[in-house]
Amino acid sequence: MRESCKYFESRTYPNGETVRKCDLDLAPEAPWRCPDDCPAYTPRLADVNWQHGTLITPPTPDEPASVSARDPSIAALLDEAEDIVNAVADRTRAEVDETKRSMRRHPSAGDGGESGWRRFFRRR
Repeated sequence: MRESCKYFESRTYPNGETVRKCDLDLAPEAPWRCPDDCPAYTPRLADVNWQHGTLITPPTPDEPASVSARDPSIAALLDEAEDIVNAVADRTRAEVDETKRSMRRHPSAGDGGESGWRRFFRRR
């Protein structure tokens, strides 16, 4: 991937795993390569001539031997995996939103008829 592009992002987690991606999701073969003719490529200007210390981006992982440089199936496989993850996230978000809506409609559900501060400050 083009580390000099302003849309390139790399993040290393405590377990050593590193994510290398395009923030615009325009690199279907990430983390190995960006499209040669990427229309969004913009040189990163903020770190020109900076001296990088120990927080430098780790090297790109070796490309598996089974992945061809022009094989469209890898992009299709990665897109399919992304769709699965996005579907789960969308379902989870919908469940959380529904729970919040339900709590707003029935704020006293499950607490004996009073909720929150009303129960704390009720008159005796």
